[in-house]
Amino acid sequence: MIIDIHGHYTTAPKALEEWRNRQVASLKDPALAPKLSELQISDDDLRQTIEQNQLKLMKERGADLTIFSPRASFMAHHIGDYQTSATWAAICNELCFRVAELFPDNFIGAAMLPQSPGVDPKTCIAELEKCVKEYGFVGINLNPDPSGGHWTSPPLTDRHWYPIYEKMVEYDIPAMIHVSTSCNACFHTTGAHYINADTTAVMQLIQGDLFKDFPTLKFVIPHGGGAAPYHWGRYRGLAQELKKPLLDDHLLNNVFFDTCVYHQPGVDLLTRVIPVKNVLFASEMIGAVRGIDPQTGHYYDDTKRYIEAADLTAEERYMIYEGNARRVYPRLDAALKARGR
Repeated sequence: MIIDIHGHYTTAPKALEEWRNRQVASLKDPALAPKLSELQISDDDLRQTIEQNQLKLMKERGADLTIFSPRASFMAHHIGDYQTSATWAAICNELCFRVAELFPDNFIGAAMLPQSPGVDPKTCIAELEKCVKEYGFVGINLNPDPSGGHWTSPPLTDRHWYPIYEKMVEYDIPAMIHVSTSCNACFHTTGAHYINADTTAVMQLIQGDLFKDFPTLKFVIPHGGGAAPYHWGRYRGLAQELKKPLLDDHLLNNVFFDTCVYHQPGVDLLTRVIPVKNVLFASEMIGAVRGIDPQTGHYYDDTKRYIEAADLTAEERYMIYEGNARRVYPRLDAALKARGR
């Protein structure tokens, strides 16, 4: 199977964005607050947005299954308060669940959490549990910076985050470390903020000893791990100076990287520097980079082409495409086995 672990519902019906705009507007004028009942999205609406977009490209490019979560830039945890985020997260997660119900062979959910700056992560537990227990979701997206580019939260190694980690271990689900929209003009959302966050997460995990407390905790660092693989010697050297174990032991039993790297040299470097057992196939297609590369004539986010062209054995490709995903997402593996796959 070709399992894409990084998909977002970027093509959701327009009604979702319109409802969200009204919710945001109501923060200044409560009289504008929309009711949940006013958000009307039919199954046919969902089918149209998926069949003409993600599913169409999956078939064209040869992907079988996508782990599907709400649009990352729409999470916008910095907007409003906890209740704002809780309502919004519930709506977005339910839509992804409905997509997975309509297309069970092609999509399975991962949850957005109702995070809010300065709010105890314990408040995310109810939504996390609902998504795992009721929706059958196989992972979560964890935003290390709910402030939207101002980094007011403690590092990922801080006990602040432990309530979420405890539930991740209990349910045996990984978290993709994924920020949302930047409201800081210094950091372009997808070109800087995302990559900064990926790199920052790696360094925070190097500095701490989180996996001593949670030896089975698993994180996926998206977008190829940000700058980390390109500067792996720097991080090995910093770990050494910090008197930490070798990164193979300190990080790589718990930290994994996806292949959302949109050119061949980048994927070649990723698969040479990072052990293949730590690399999972992903495309984040119809995401941040949607255009065609004039150097190749193919879409930048058609990442399967890069894996096929990389210097890998058949066994290594199997690991990247399927084997690693089944290992890192045990609930995905169980769901597939239950369906005879």
